[in-house]
Amino acid sequence: MGELVNKNFDKPDETRPFTAGTGHLDLIDTASGGVGRALFEPGWRWSLHIKPIAGTESCQAHHTGYVVSGRMKIVMDEGESAEIGPGDFIHITPGHDAWVLGDDPCVVLDWTGYADYAKPAAD
Repeated sequence: MGELVNKNFDKPDETRPFTAGTGHLDLIDTASGGVGRALFEPGWRWSLHIKPIAGTESCQAHHTGYVVSGRMKIVMDEGESAEIGPGDFIHITPGHDAWVLGDDPCVVLDWTGYADYAKPAAD
């Protein structure tokens, strides 16, 4: 028998705030894993606002997603970098930093990397 799931990011299963009011992650739980919509405010930077939550030196999430709005710079631990913006598909492996470019919030949908994103590290 088939299955039909209909959920809305305006009523997520969980919302995780980023430090210093720099955005949040809305997470929807699915049988295939978490799907998220993150809103990153201008001034947000992973190494400043998520690192204290994650407890790792760089982002260890594996992202597969789509940029809805805004712009962001991604820098891999090895130095490779890219700017992403509206309409871009992204595939980013673990080991990177990122920050919002410009004065507009950046909104990113991700269907592989947000299940544990901005989730406090286990004690």
